[in-house]
Amino acid sequence: MSDYGSTPPPPPPPGGGGGDYAAPPPPAGGMGGGAVDHPKGITILVLGILSLVCCSPLGIVALIMGNNALKEIDAQPGRYSNRQIVQIGRILGIVGIVFLVLSLLWILFFGGLAVLSGGSSTSY
Repeated sequence: MSDYGSTPPPPPPPGGGGGDYAAPPPPAGGMGGGAVDHPKGITILVLGILSLVCCSPLGIVALIMGNNALKEIDAQPGRYSNRQIVQIGRILGIVGIVFLVLSLLWILFFGGLAVLSGGSSTSY
């Protein structure tokens, strides 16, 4: 079947059409801006990832910055929109700290074993 001979529907009436449809309210936050990303969110995530990949002490920095950013986000709930990114970076920082502690224990344990086993051998 073809719609070639049928008439198109009438255009909507001017003024928004009335009825039950209304324009959405302006976003909160003053100047028409909605929630923005926390400025340190991506930095915290990158530090958390780097603490796992190559430099475990960065986990301490990610944890401290993440805790501060979460306090700021909780103080103003509608202002920031990237709470999950900050939480993920903070958790990765915690895992990086755990790896740091485990690696230090590993070094101390095997270093202690080397000292106890008489690390210097003399052959005549």
